[in-house]
Amino acid sequence: MENNIRALRKAAGLTQEDLARALGVTRQTINAIENDKYDPTLGLAMRLGRLLGAPVEEIFRLPEP
Repeated sequence: MENNIRALRKAAGLTQEDLARALGVTRQTINAIENDKYDPTLGLAMRLGRLLGAPVEEIFRLPEP
């Protein structure tokens, strides 16, 4: 699943460590999500949306077939 977490995170002035700490996950988890190597759970995706101020649909998108 593709995402624009990196851009939203940087626009918010957050490091991967800051975001991870706020969400209760590791920095490695944030890195894996940003690099499309890990799809977050629905709960984590919703918390990301709340923290970054964007709906989940704007953060994540399915790749075109």
